[in-house]
Amino acid sequence: MYRYDAFDQRLVNERVAQFRDQTRRYLAGDLTEDEFRPLRLQNGLYIQKFAPMLRVAIPYGLLSSRQLRMLAHIGRKYDKGYGHFTTRQNIQFNWPQLAEVPDILADLASVEMHAIQTSGNCVRNITSDHFAGAAGDEIVDPRPYNELIRQWSTFHPEFAYLPRKFKIAITGATTDRAALLVHDIGLQALRNSDGDVGFRVIVGGGLGRTPIIGHVIREFLPRSEILNYLDAILRVYNRFGRRDNMYKARIKILVKEQKPVVFAQHVEAEWERLKGGPATVPDEEVARLAAHFTPPLYEKLAGDDIGFRSAVADNRAFSNWVKRNVFAHKKPGYAIVTLSLKKTGVPPGDATSDQMDTVADLSDAYSFGELTVSHEQNLIFTDVRQSQLLALWSELKDLGLATPNIGLLTDIVCCPGGDFCSLANAKSIPIAEAIQRRFDDLDYLHDLGDIDLNISGCMNACGHHHVGHIGILGVDKNGSEWYQVTIGGTQGVRAAIGKVIGPSFAAHEMPDVVARLLDVYVDHRHADERFVDTVRRLGIDPFKERVYAAAH
Repeated sequence: MYRYDAFDQRLVNERVAQFRDQTRRYLAGDLTEDEFRPLRLQNGLYIQKFAPMLRVAIPYGLLSSRQLRMLAHIGRKYDKGYGHFTTRQNIQFNWPQLAEVPDILADLASVEMHAIQTSGNCVRNITSDHFAGAAGDEIVDPRPYNELIRQWSTFHPEFAYLPRKFKIAITGATTDRAALLVHDIGLQALRNSDGDVGFRVIVGGGLGRTPIIGHVIREFLPRSEILNYLDAILRVYNRFGRRDNMYKARIKILVKEQKPVVFAQHVEAEWERLKGGPATVPDEEVARLAAHFTPPLYEKLAGDDIGFRSAVADNRAFSNWVKRNVFAHKKPGYAIVTLSLKKTGVPPGDATSDQMDTVADLSDAYSFGELTVSHEQNLIFTDVRQSQLLALWSELKDLGLATPNIGLLTDIVCCPGGDFCSLANAKSIPIAEAIQRRFDDLDYLHDLGDIDLNISGCMNACGHHHVGHIGILGVDKNGSEWYQVTIGGTQGVRAAIGKVIGPSFAAHEMPDVVARLLDVYVDHRHADERFVDTVRRLGIDPFKERVYAAAH
Protein backbone atom coordinates (compact mmCIF):
# COMPACT_ATOMS: atom_id res chain seq x y z
CA MET A 1 0.00 0.00 0.00
CA TYR A 2 1.05 3.61 -0.43
CA ARG A 3 3.54 4.94 2.11
CA TYR A 4 4.02 8.63 2.87
CA ASP A 5 7.14 10.26 1.53
CA ALA A 6 8.87 13.12 3.36
CA PHE A 7 6.64 15.69 1.64
CA ASP A 8 3.42 13.92 2.65
CA GLN A 9 4.54 13.60 6.26
CA ARG A 10 5.68 17.19 6.54
CA LEU A 11 2.41 18.45 5.05
CA VAL A 12 0.32 16.48 7.53
CA ASN A 13 2.54 17.34 10.51
CA GLU A 14 2.33 21.04 9.72
CA ARG A 15 -1.45 20.83 9.43
CA VAL A 16 -1.62 19.20 12.89
CA ALA A 17 0.51 21.97 14.40
CA GLN A 18 -1.58 24.62 12.69
CA PHE A 19 -4.86 23.19 13.97
CA ARG A 20 -3.46 22.76 17.47
CA ASP A 21 -2.81 26.50 17.58
CA GLN A 22 -6.20 27.32 16.07
CA THR A 23 -7.93 25.16 18.69
CA ARG A 24 -5.94 26.78 21.49
CA ARG A 25 -6.94 30.24 20.27
CA TYR A 26 -10.61 29.25 19.99
CA LEU A 27 -10.73 27.76 23.49
CA ALA A 28 -8.99 30.87 24.84
CA GLY A 29 -11.66 33.08 23.26
CA ASP A 30 -9.35 34.60 20.65
CA LEU A 31 -11.35 33.12 17.76
CA THR A 32 -15.11 33.40 17.46
CA GLU A 33 -17.36 30.47 16.60
CA ASP A 34 -17.77 31.84 13.07
CA GLU A 35 -14.00 32.19 12.68
CA PHE A 36 -13.29 28.70 14.01
CA ARG A 37 -16.00 26.89 12.03
CA PRO A 38 -14.20 26.80 8.64
CA LEU A 39 -10.93 25.90 10.37
CA ARG A 40 -12.36 22.87 12.15
CA LEU A 41 -14.27 21.75 9.06
CA GLN A 42 -11.02 21.79 7.08
CA ASN A 43 -9.80 19.21 9.58
CA GLY A 44 -12.86 16.95 9.50
CA LEU A 45 -14.36 18.20 12.77
CA TYR A 46 -18.11 18.68 12.98
CA ILE A 47 -20.26 19.76 15.91
CA GLN A 48 -23.04 17.23 16.13
CA LYS A 49 -26.09 16.90 18.36
CA PHE A 50 -24.32 16.03 21.61
CA ALA A 51 -20.58 16.27 20.93
CA PRO A 52 -17.98 16.95 18.25
CA MET A 53 -17.59 14.34 15.53
CA LEU A 54 -14.24 13.70 13.85
CA ARG A 55 -14.25 12.14 10.39
CA VAL A 56 -10.96 10.45 9.52
CA ALA A 57 -9.94 9.86 5.91
CA ILE A 58 -9.23 6.31 4.79
CA PRO A 59 -8.04 6.94 1.21
CA TYR A 60 -9.81 4.58 -1.17
CA GLY A 61 -10.74 2.49 1.88
CA LEU A 62 -7.30 0.88 2.29
CA LEU A 63 -5.88 0.28 5.78
CA SER A 64 -2.81 -1.43 7.19
CA SER A 65 -3.08 -3.42 10.40
CA ARG A 66 -0.89 -0.75 12.04
CA GLN A 67 -3.35 1.97 11.06
CA LEU A 68 -6.34 -0.04 12.28
CA ARG A 69 -4.65 -0.49 15.65
CA MET A 70 -4.26 3.28 15.85
CA LEU A 71 -7.96 3.74 15.11
CA ALA A 72 -8.70 1.27 17.91
CA HIS A 73 -6.43 3.25 20.24
CA ILE A 74 -8.18 6.52 19.35
CA GLY A 75 -11.61 4.98 19.98
CA ARG A 76 -10.47 3.66 23.33
CA LYS A 77 -8.53 6.71 24.57
CA TYR A 78 -10.49 9.63 23.15
CA ASP A 79 -13.97 8.26 22.43
CA LYS A 80 -16.34 5.66 23.88
CA GLY A 81 -14.45 2.61 22.69
CA TYR A 82 -15.70 2.32 19.12
CA GLY A 83 -15.71 3.89 15.66
CA HIS A 84 -18.27 4.11 12.86
CA PHE A 85 -17.25 3.12 9.31
CA THR A 86 -19.09 5.21 6.73
CA THR A 87 -20.39 4.98 3.17
CA ARG A 88 -17.40 7.12 2.09
CA GLN A 89 -15.01 4.35 3.27
CA ASN A 90 -14.00 6.63 6.16
CA ILE A 91 -14.33 6.26 9.93
CA GLN A 92 -16.07 8.65 12.32
CA PHE A 93 -15.56 9.13 16.04
CA ASN A 94 -18.70 10.52 17.63
CA TRP A 95 -17.56 11.56 21.11
CA PRO A 96 -14.12 13.24 21.10
CA GLN A 97 -13.42 16.22 23.34
CA LEU A 98 -12.62 19.34 21.33
CA ALA A 99 -9.46 20.08 23.31
CA GLU A 100 -8.12 16.59 22.52
CA VAL A 101 -8.74 16.63 18.77
CA PRO A 102 -5.23 17.99 17.97
CA ASP A 103 -3.80 15.05 19.94
CA ILE A 104 -5.94 12.67 17.88
CA LEU A 105 -4.68 14.25 14.66
CA ALA A 106 -1.08 13.90 15.89
CA ASP A 107 -1.66 10.22 16.64
CA LEU A 108 -3.13 9.76 13.16
CA ALA A 109 -0.14 11.49 11.57
CA SER A 110 2.17 9.02 13.28
CA VAL A 111 0.65 6.21 11.16
CA GLU A 112 0.27 8.23 7.93
CA MET A 113 -3.37 9.19 8.39
CA HIS A 114 -5.29 12.46 8.66
CA ALA A 115 -8.73 14.06 8.59
CA ILE A 116 -7.99 16.59 5.84
CA GLN A 117 -10.74 17.26 3.27
CA THR A 118 -13.28 14.96 4.89
CA SER A 119 -15.60 17.96 4.99
CA GLY A 120 -15.98 21.31 3.26
CA ASN A 121 -16.56 22.37 -0.34
CA CYS A 122 -13.57 20.51 -1.74
CA VAL A 123 -12.72 17.14 -3.28
CA ARG A 124 -13.53 14.62 -0.54
CA ASN A 125 -12.02 11.19 0.12
CA ILE A 126 -11.44 9.26 -3.12
CA THR A 127 -13.45 6.05 -2.96
CA SER A 128 -12.92 2.85 -4.90
CA ASP A 129 -13.66 -0.83 -5.39
CA HIS A 130 -13.14 -2.54 -2.03
CA PHE A 131 -11.90 -5.65 -3.89
CA ALA A 132 -9.25 -3.64 -5.77
CA GLY A 133 -6.12 -5.61 -6.60
CA ALA A 134 -7.72 -8.99 -5.93
CA ALA A 135 -10.98 -9.21 -7.89
CA GLY A 136 -11.20 -11.80 -10.62
CA ASP A 137 -13.10 -9.39 -12.90
CA GLU A 138 -10.53 -6.60 -12.59
CA ILE A 139 -9.21 -5.25 -15.90
CA VAL A 140 -7.03 -2.48 -14.45
CA ASP A 141 -5.84 -2.15 -10.87
CA PRO A 142 -7.32 1.23 -9.83
CA ARG A 143 -5.13 1.76 -6.76
CA PRO A 144 -2.26 3.67 -8.45
CA TYR A 145 -4.84 6.01 -9.98
CA ASN A 146 -6.63 6.36 -6.64
CA GLU A 147 -3.36 7.55 -5.14
CA LEU A 148 -2.57 9.79 -8.09
CA ILE A 149 -5.93 11.54 -7.75
CA ARG A 150 -5.63 11.70 -3.97
CA GLN A 151 -2.34 13.57 -4.34
CA TRP A 152 -3.75 15.82 -7.05
CA SER A 153 -6.83 16.74 -5.02
CA THR A 154 -5.21 17.30 -1.61
CA PHE A 155 -4.84 21.04 -1.01
CA HIS A 156 -5.37 21.76 -4.71
CA PRO A 157 -5.32 25.58 -4.57
CA GLU A 158 -7.80 26.02 -7.40
CA PHE A 159 -10.41 23.67 -5.96
CA ALA A 160 -10.29 24.43 -2.24
CA TYR A 161 -13.48 26.50 -2.43
CA LEU A 162 -15.83 24.78 -4.85
CA PRO A 163 -19.53 25.65 -5.03
CA ARG A 164 -20.22 22.49 -3.01
CA LYS A 165 -18.57 19.27 -1.80
CA PHE A 166 -17.22 16.98 -4.51
CA LYS A 167 -16.96 13.19 -4.61
CA ILE A 168 -14.95 10.96 -6.97
CA ALA A 169 -15.10 7.16 -7.24
CA ILE A 170 -12.88 4.84 -9.30
CA THR A 171 -13.02 1.20 -10.31
CA GLY A 172 -11.09 -0.99 -12.73
CA ALA A 173 -13.42 -4.01 -12.78
CA THR A 174 -16.33 -5.02 -14.96
CA THR A 175 -18.58 -5.10 -11.89
CA ASP A 176 -19.21 -1.66 -10.43
CA ARG A 177 -18.59 -2.03 -6.70
CA ALA A 178 -17.90 1.70 -6.27
CA ALA A 179 -21.31 3.15 -7.25
CA LEU A 180 -19.79 5.22 -10.07
CA LEU A 181 -23.10 6.48 -11.41
CA VAL A 182 -24.07 8.32 -8.22
CA HIS A 183 -20.86 10.31 -7.79
CA ASP A 184 -19.92 13.78 -8.99
CA ILE A 185 -17.29 12.02 -11.09
CA GLY A 186 -17.12 8.28 -11.68
CA LEU A 187 -14.06 6.84 -13.40
CA GLN A 188 -13.98 3.35 -14.87
CA ALA A 189 -10.45 2.27 -15.75
CA LEU A 190 -10.42 0.05 -18.83
CA ARG A 191 -8.41 -0.88 -21.91
CA ASN A 192 -9.15 0.00 -25.52
CA SER A 193 -8.82 -2.37 -28.46
CA ASP A 194 -5.08 -1.72 -28.57
CA GLY A 195 -4.66 -2.61 -24.93
CA ASP A 196 -4.02 0.97 -23.80
CA VAL A 197 -5.27 1.97 -20.35
CA GLY A 198 -7.76 4.80 -20.13
CA PHE A 199 -10.95 5.89 -18.40
CA ARG A 200 -14.65 6.07 -19.10
CA VAL A 201 -15.66 9.38 -17.50
CA ILE A 202 -19.06 9.77 -15.83
CA VAL A 203 -20.15 13.16 -14.48
CA GLY A 204 -23.12 14.60 -12.64
CA GLY A 205 -24.38 11.75 -10.49
CA GLY A 206 -25.38 12.17 -6.88
CA LEU A 207 -28.02 11.49 -4.26
CA GLY A 208 -29.23 13.92 -1.60
CA ARG A 209 -32.17 16.25 -2.14
CA THR A 210 -32.11 15.78 -5.92
CA PRO A 211 -30.98 12.24 -6.81
CA ILE A 212 -29.57 11.96 -10.33
CA ILE A 213 -27.81 9.20 -12.27
CA GLY A 214 -24.55 10.36 -13.84
CA HIS A 215 -23.84 10.73 -17.55
CA VAL A 216 -20.93 9.39 -19.59
CA ILE A 217 -19.21 12.40 -21.16
CA ARG A 218 -16.19 10.55 -22.58
CA GLU A 219 -15.99 6.87 -23.42
CA PHE A 220 -12.21 6.66 -23.43
CA LEU A 221 -9.72 9.12 -21.98
CA PRO A 222 -6.01 8.20 -22.28
CA ARG A 223 -4.60 7.66 -18.82
CA SER A 224 -1.89 10.29 -19.29
CA GLU A 225 -4.62 12.93 -19.56
CA ILE A 226 -6.60 12.03 -16.47
CA LEU A 227 -5.46 14.99 -14.32
CA ASN A 228 -5.83 17.46 -17.20
CA TYR A 229 -9.37 16.22 -17.76
CA LEU A 230 -10.24 16.39 -14.08
CA ASP A 231 -8.87 19.93 -14.01
CA ALA A 232 -11.11 20.75 -16.97
CA ILE A 233 -14.23 19.34 -15.27
CA LEU A 234 -13.55 21.15 -12.01
CA ARG A 235 -12.81 24.43 -13.82
CA VAL A 236 -16.09 24.27 -15.68
CA TYR A 237 -17.87 23.51 -12.41
CA ASN A 238 -16.09 26.39 -10.66
CA ARG A 239 -16.99 28.74 -13.49
CA PHE A 240 -20.66 27.87 -13.89
CA GLY A 241 -21.67 26.20 -10.61
CA ARG A 242 -24.06 28.15 -8.39
CA ARG A 243 -22.95 29.63 -5.10
CA ASP A 244 -26.14 31.51 -4.29
CA ASN A 245 -28.17 28.41 -3.33
CA MET A 246 -26.55 25.45 -1.56
CA TYR A 247 -29.38 23.18 -2.66
CA LYS A 248 -28.57 23.85 -6.31
CA ALA A 249 -24.80 24.02 -6.01
CA ARG A 250 -23.79 20.41 -6.75
CA ILE A 251 -22.35 19.61 -10.17
CA LYS A 252 -25.30 17.30 -10.88
CA ILE A 253 -27.60 20.36 -11.00
CA LEU A 254 -25.24 22.17 -13.36
CA VAL A 255 -25.02 19.18 -15.70
CA LYS A 256 -28.80 18.79 -15.65
CA GLU A 257 -29.47 22.47 -16.33
CA GLN A 258 -26.83 22.83 -19.05
CA LYS A 259 -27.70 19.39 -20.48
CA PRO A 260 -24.97 16.72 -20.48
CA VAL A 261 -23.95 17.33 -24.09
CA VAL A 262 -23.41 21.05 -23.50
CA PHE A 263 -21.54 20.44 -20.25
CA ALA A 264 -19.32 17.92 -22.07
CA GLN A 265 -18.60 20.51 -24.78
CA HIS A 266 -17.43 22.98 -22.13
CA VAL A 267 -15.18 20.33 -20.61
CA GLU A 268 -13.73 19.28 -23.94
CA ALA A 269 -12.99 22.90 -24.83
CA GLU A 270 -11.24 23.45 -21.51
CA TRP A 271 -9.34 20.20 -21.91
CA GLU A 272 -8.06 21.31 -25.32
CA ARG A 273 -6.31 24.19 -23.52
CA LEU A 274 -4.82 21.87 -20.90
CA LYS A 275 -4.01 18.77 -22.96
CA GLY A 276 -0.35 17.83 -22.88
CA GLY A 277 0.38 20.45 -20.23
CA PRO A 278 2.16 20.23 -16.87
CA ALA A 279 -0.48 17.93 -15.33
CA THR A 280 0.01 15.26 -18.02
CA VAL A 281 0.89 12.00 -16.26
CA PRO A 282 3.98 10.24 -17.66
CA ASP A 283 4.19 6.46 -17.69
CA GLU A 284 7.06 6.70 -15.21
CA GLU A 285 4.79 8.31 -12.61
CA VAL A 286 2.16 5.61 -13.02
CA ALA A 287 4.88 2.98 -12.62
CA ARG A 288 6.21 4.73 -9.51
CA LEU A 289 2.79 4.69 -7.87
CA ALA A 290 2.06 1.15 -9.03
CA ALA A 291 5.23 0.02 -7.24
CA HIS A 292 3.49 0.83 -3.95
CA PHE A 293 0.78 -1.72 -4.76
CA THR A 294 2.81 -4.76 -5.68
CA PRO A 295 1.05 -8.10 -5.17
CA PRO A 296 1.71 -9.83 -1.84
CA LEU A 297 3.81 -12.97 -1.74
CA TYR A 298 1.11 -15.33 -2.94
CA GLU A 299 1.90 -19.01 -2.81
CA LYS A 300 1.54 -20.89 -6.04
CA LEU A 301 -1.54 -23.03 -5.46
CA ALA A 302 -3.14 -25.42 -7.89
CA GLY A 303 -6.73 -24.29 -7.42
CA ASP A 304 -9.60 -24.94 -5.03
CA ASP A 305 -8.33 -26.30 -1.73
CA ILE A 306 -9.64 -29.82 -1.12
CA GLY A 307 -9.89 -29.35 2.65
CA PHE A 308 -11.84 -26.13 2.19
CA ARG A 309 -14.35 -27.77 -0.14
CA SER A 310 -14.73 -30.68 2.25
CA ALA A 311 -15.43 -28.31 5.16
CA VAL A 312 -18.05 -26.50 3.07
CA ALA A 313 -19.78 -29.80 2.36
CA ASP A 314 -19.67 -30.97 5.98
CA ASN A 315 -20.48 -27.79 7.92
CA ARG A 316 -23.75 -26.02 7.07
CA ALA A 317 -23.01 -22.89 9.12
CA PHE A 318 -19.60 -22.53 7.51
CA SER A 319 -21.15 -23.18 4.10
CA ASN A 320 -23.70 -20.38 4.62
CA TRP A 321 -20.91 -17.98 5.55
CA VAL A 322 -18.87 -18.96 2.50
CA LYS A 323 -21.90 -18.50 0.26
CA ARG A 324 -22.56 -14.94 1.43
CA ASN A 325 -19.26 -13.57 2.74
CA VAL A 326 -16.56 -15.19 0.57
CA PHE A 327 -15.84 -14.03 -2.99
CA ALA A 328 -13.75 -15.19 -5.92
CA HIS A 329 -10.10 -14.15 -6.06
CA LYS A 330 -7.95 -13.68 -9.14
CA LYS A 331 -5.33 -16.07 -7.73
CA PRO A 332 -6.07 -19.82 -7.54
CA GLY A 333 -6.41 -21.06 -3.99
CA TYR A 334 -7.17 -17.63 -2.50
CA ALA A 335 -10.42 -15.87 -1.57
CA ILE A 336 -11.78 -12.44 -0.67
CA VAL A 337 -13.59 -12.31 2.68
CA THR A 338 -16.11 -9.74 3.92
CA LEU A 339 -16.33 -9.23 7.68
CA SER A 340 -19.91 -8.29 8.45
CA LEU A 341 -20.39 -5.22 10.66
CA LYS A 342 -24.14 -5.91 10.60
CA LYS A 343 -24.75 -8.23 13.52
CA THR A 344 -28.28 -7.80 14.87
CA GLY A 345 -28.34 -5.33 17.74
CA VAL A 346 -25.24 -3.44 16.60
CA PRO A 347 -25.51 -0.13 14.68
CA PRO A 348 -24.50 -0.87 11.06
CA GLY A 349 -20.88 0.08 10.44
CA ASP A 350 -19.85 0.22 14.11
CA ALA A 351 -16.81 -1.65 15.40
CA THR A 352 -15.45 -1.58 18.92
CA SER A 353 -11.83 -0.82 19.69
CA ASP A 354 -11.37 -4.39 20.90
CA GLN A 355 -12.79 -5.70 17.63
CA MET A 356 -10.52 -3.43 15.60
CA ASP A 357 -7.44 -4.60 17.51
CA THR A 358 -8.35 -8.23 16.91
CA VAL A 359 -9.18 -7.62 13.24
CA ALA A 360 -5.74 -6.04 12.86
CA ASP A 361 -4.18 -9.21 14.33
CA LEU A 362 -6.29 -11.37 12.02
CA SER A 363 -5.30 -9.34 8.98
CA ASP A 364 -1.65 -9.96 9.86
CA ALA A 365 -2.31 -13.68 10.24
CA TYR A 366 -4.60 -14.20 7.25
CA SER A 367 -4.39 -11.29 4.76
CA PHE A 368 -0.85 -9.90 4.57
CA GLY A 369 -1.57 -7.14 7.09
CA GLU A 370 -4.02 -5.17 4.95
CA LEU A 371 -7.78 -4.71 4.79
CA THR A 372 -10.29 -2.43 3.09
CA VAL A 373 -13.49 -0.66 4.08
CA SER A 374 -16.47 -1.02 1.74
CA HIS A 375 -19.00 1.71 1.06
CA GLU A 376 -21.55 -0.80 2.35
CA GLN A 377 -19.89 -0.30 5.78
CA ASN A 378 -18.17 -3.66 6.11
CA LEU A 379 -14.50 -4.69 6.30
CA ILE A 380 -12.68 -6.79 3.71
CA PHE A 381 -9.71 -9.17 3.80
CA THR A 382 -8.71 -9.36 0.14
CA ASP A 383 -6.08 -12.11 0.24
CA VAL A 384 -7.02 -15.15 2.33
CA ARG A 385 -5.87 -18.67 1.50
CA GLN A 386 -8.81 -21.02 1.01
CA SER A 387 -7.12 -23.51 3.32
CA GLN A 388 -7.34 -20.94 6.14
CA LEU A 389 -10.98 -19.93 5.68
CA LEU A 390 -12.38 -22.36 8.24
CA ALA A 391 -9.94 -21.16 10.91
CA LEU A 392 -10.65 -17.51 10.06
CA TRP A 393 -14.41 -18.10 10.22
CA SER A 394 -14.08 -19.63 13.66
CA GLU A 395 -12.19 -16.60 14.95
CA LEU A 396 -14.59 -14.15 13.33
CA LYS A 397 -17.54 -15.94 14.95
CA ASP A 398 -16.02 -15.37 18.36
CA LEU A 399 -15.52 -11.73 17.43
CA GLY A 400 -19.13 -11.20 16.28
CA LEU A 401 -18.09 -10.45 12.69
CA ALA A 402 -19.12 -13.62 10.90
CA THR A 403 -22.85 -13.00 10.35
CA PRO A 404 -23.51 -14.64 6.95
CA ASN A 405 -25.67 -11.81 5.63
CA ILE A 406 -23.64 -9.93 3.03
CA GLY A 407 -26.04 -8.72 0.36
CA LEU A 408 -29.06 -9.90 2.36
CA LEU A 409 -31.82 -7.85 3.97
CA THR A 410 -30.03 -7.34 7.30
CA ASP A 411 -26.80 -6.14 5.66
CA ILE A 412 -28.30 -2.69 6.11
CA VAL A 413 -26.54 0.49 5.01
CA CYS A 414 -27.38 3.15 7.58
CA CYS A 415 -26.26 6.66 8.50
CA PRO A 416 -25.89 7.68 12.20
CA GLY A 417 -29.19 9.58 11.93
CA GLY A 418 -30.87 11.52 14.69
CA ASP A 419 -28.99 9.70 17.45
CA PHE A 420 -25.93 11.77 16.54
CA CYS A 421 -26.34 14.02 13.50
CA SER A 422 -27.70 17.54 13.98
CA LEU A 423 -28.94 17.56 10.36
CA ALA A 424 -31.11 14.46 10.68
CA ASN A 425 -34.89 14.63 10.67
CA ALA A 426 -35.25 11.21 12.29
CA LYS A 427 -33.32 8.38 13.87
CA SER A 428 -31.90 5.69 11.61
CA ILE A 429 -30.18 3.23 13.93
CA PRO A 430 -33.32 2.14 15.87
CA ILE A 431 -35.13 1.50 12.58
CA ALA A 432 -32.25 -0.65 11.34
CA GLU A 433 -32.17 -2.59 14.60
CA ALA A 434 -35.95 -3.15 14.60
CA ILE A 435 -35.80 -4.54 11.05
CA GLN A 436 -32.79 -6.72 11.87
CA ARG A 437 -34.57 -8.17 14.90
CA ARG A 438 -37.78 -8.79 12.94
CA PHE A 439 -35.90 -10.71 10.23
CA ASP A 440 -33.22 -12.38 12.34
CA ASP A 441 -33.82 -15.74 10.66
CA LEU A 442 -30.95 -16.71 8.40
CA ASP A 443 -32.89 -19.44 6.60
CA TYR A 444 -35.58 -16.92 5.63
CA LEU A 445 -32.98 -14.34 4.61
CA HIS A 446 -31.12 -16.80 2.41
CA ASP A 447 -34.42 -17.81 0.79
CA LEU A 448 -35.17 -14.15 0.01
CA GLY A 449 -31.77 -13.70 -1.60
CA ASP A 450 -30.12 -10.41 -2.48
CA ILE A 451 -31.91 -7.37 -1.08
CA ASP A 452 -30.26 -4.01 -0.42
CA LEU A 453 -31.97 -2.07 2.36
CA ASN A 454 -30.62 1.44 2.93
CA ILE A 455 -31.66 3.98 5.57
CA SER A 456 -31.00 7.74 5.72
CA GLY A 457 -32.04 10.08 8.52
CA CYS A 458 -32.47 13.07 6.18
CA MET A 459 -32.39 14.17 2.56
CA ASN A 460 -28.59 14.40 2.58
CA ALA A 461 -28.82 10.65 1.89
CA CYS A 462 -25.68 9.55 3.74
CA GLY A 463 -27.32 6.12 3.93
CA HIS A 464 -27.79 6.04 0.12
CA HIS A 465 -31.48 5.24 0.50
CA HIS A 466 -32.23 6.29 -3.08
CA VAL A 467 -30.29 3.31 -4.49
CA GLY A 468 -31.52 0.70 -2.02
CA HIS A 469 -33.79 -2.00 -3.36
CA ILE A 470 -35.78 -0.84 -0.35
CA GLY A 471 -34.94 2.69 0.75
CA ILE A 472 -36.07 4.34 3.97
CA LEU A 473 -35.85 8.10 4.52
CA GLY A 474 -36.47 9.83 7.83
CA VAL A 475 -38.76 12.86 7.50
CA ASP A 476 -40.13 15.42 9.91
CA LYS A 477 -43.92 15.55 10.07
CA ASN A 478 -45.19 18.21 12.48
CA GLY A 479 -42.24 17.70 14.79
CA SER A 480 -42.52 13.89 14.79
CA GLU A 481 -40.26 11.29 13.16
CA TRP A 482 -41.78 9.51 10.16
CA TYR A 483 -40.34 7.39 7.39
CA GLN A 484 -40.83 7.50 3.63
CA VAL A 485 -40.27 4.30 1.67
CA THR A 486 -38.90 3.83 -1.85
CA ILE A 487 -38.43 0.60 -3.80
CA GLY A 488 -36.63 -0.33 -6.99
CA GLY A 489 -33.41 1.58 -6.46
CA THR A 490 -30.09 -0.01 -7.32
CA GLN A 491 -26.42 0.83 -7.76
CA GLY A 492 -23.94 -0.56 -10.27
CA VAL A 493 -24.08 -0.54 -14.05
CA ARG A 494 -27.91 -0.49 -13.97
CA ALA A 495 -28.10 2.21 -11.30
CA ALA A 496 -31.60 3.55 -10.71
CA ILE A 497 -33.34 5.81 -8.23
CA GLY A 498 -36.05 4.15 -6.17
CA LYS A 499 -39.67 5.28 -6.40
CA VAL A 500 -41.69 6.52 -3.43
CA ILE A 501 -44.56 4.13 -2.72
CA GLY A 502 -46.74 6.66 -0.90
CA PRO A 503 -47.22 8.56 2.38
CA SER A 504 -44.75 8.07 5.20
CA PHE A 505 -45.04 5.70 8.16
CA ALA A 506 -44.52 5.94 11.90
CA ALA A 507 -41.37 4.34 13.31
CA HIS A 508 -43.19 1.40 14.92
CA GLU A 509 -44.77 0.47 11.57
CA MET A 510 -41.51 0.02 9.67
CA PRO A 511 -40.84 -3.70 10.32
CA ASP A 512 -44.41 -4.50 9.22
CA VAL A 513 -44.04 -2.34 6.11
CA VAL A 514 -40.89 -4.22 5.10
CA ALA A 515 -42.62 -7.53 5.81
CA ARG A 516 -45.51 -6.64 3.48
CA LEU A 517 -43.12 -5.62 0.71
CA LEU A 518 -41.39 -8.97 1.06
CA ASP A 519 -44.71 -10.83 1.03
CA VAL A 520 -45.52 -9.37 -2.39
CA TYR A 521 -42.10 -10.39 -3.64
CA VAL A 522 -42.45 -13.96 -2.36
CA ASP A 523 -45.95 -14.25 -3.86
CA HIS A 524 -44.95 -13.01 -7.32
CA ARG A 525 -41.27 -13.74 -7.88
CA HIS A 526 -40.07 -15.92 -10.71
CA ALA A 527 -37.39 -18.54 -10.17
CA ASP A 528 -34.02 -16.96 -9.26
CA GLU A 529 -35.52 -13.46 -9.53
CA ARG A 530 -34.18 -10.86 -7.12
CA PHE A 531 -36.47 -8.52 -5.22
CA VAL A 532 -35.44 -5.52 -7.32
CA ASP A 533 -36.08 -7.45 -10.55
CA THR A 534 -39.58 -8.32 -9.38
CA VAL A 535 -40.17 -4.64 -8.65
CA ARG A 536 -38.98 -3.72 -12.14
CA ARG A 537 -41.26 -6.31 -13.70
CA LEU A 538 -44.39 -5.56 -11.67
CA GLY A 539 -43.98 -1.86 -10.96
CA ILE A 540 -44.66 -0.37 -7.54
CA ASP A 541 -48.48 -0.67 -7.55
CA PRO A 542 -48.81 -4.24 -6.17
CA PHE A 543 -46.41 -3.39 -3.36
CA LYS A 544 -48.16 -0.12 -2.63
CA GLU A 545 -51.57 -1.75 -2.54
CA ARG A 546 -50.46 -4.47 -0.10
CA VAL A 547 -48.70 -2.07 2.24
CA TYR A 548 -51.46 0.54 2.48
CA ALA A 549 -54.35 -1.93 2.48
CA ALA A 550 -52.84 -3.62 5.53
CA ALA A 551 -52.04 -0.27 7.13
CA HIS A 552 -55.68 0.75 6.98
